[in-house]
Amino acid sequence: MTTGSGEDGPVRIPRDAAREAAERELADPRYHQNDPNLLQRALDWFWKKVGELFDAAAGATPGGWAGLLAIVLVVVLLAVALRLRLSALRRTPTTGDGALFGERPRTAAEHRAAAERHAAESRWTEAVQERMRAIVLALEERALLTPGPGRTADEAATEAGRALPAHAERLRAAARAFDDVTYGGRPGTEREYALLSTLDTDLRNSKPRPAALHGGGA
Repeated sequence: MTTGSGEDGPVRIPRDAAREAAERELADPRYHQNDPNLLQRALDWFWKKVGELFDAAAGATPGGWAGLLAIVLVVVLLAVALRLRLSALRRTPTTGDGALFGERPRTAAEHRAAAERHAAESRWTEAVQERMRAIVLALEERALLTPGPGRTADEAATEAGRALPAHAERLRAAARAFDDVTYGGRPGTEREYALLSTLDTDLRNSKPRPAALHGGGA
């Protein structure tokens, strides 16, 4: 590199030294005040790559961009349909059409034993269901409820609450728990099972209101 000329002739600067001097000059912050920051550069790189991918996909898709957009729309519609289908399955009752019991008649003791087996395996949803069935059948066996194969948990709780008003609120809570785990898709919990078990024990030791023994109303 040559700089200027004078009486003594041109001044020559070695190439490496000239490059280093230029790099030092360009490193001056004054030249970089308006440069994008690291995050902005990363975003620019990301969107550039996304654009390249879409361009490549459009080039490989029949119809170009129009064909690619049609494919994306179909995928979105399929995803929405699948989500709706899965939501419907989660809302599908796990037993029957809303009734408490299946077709095969069982005793309260059998349902209670089944509930305890499920609880021992930490299968709280099934344990809650079986304990609620045991509660209702035990009340039927004591003639505090009129046997009704198609009865729902809510109906049983309402009728039992009239015969045993001191336990009416807990019976309604038990019915809600049964409905939630059976029809609402929510898993049962150990706490819910404990509450139903305690209610079952308390109901077996309770005495009905005198009017209920003769079929009286509230």
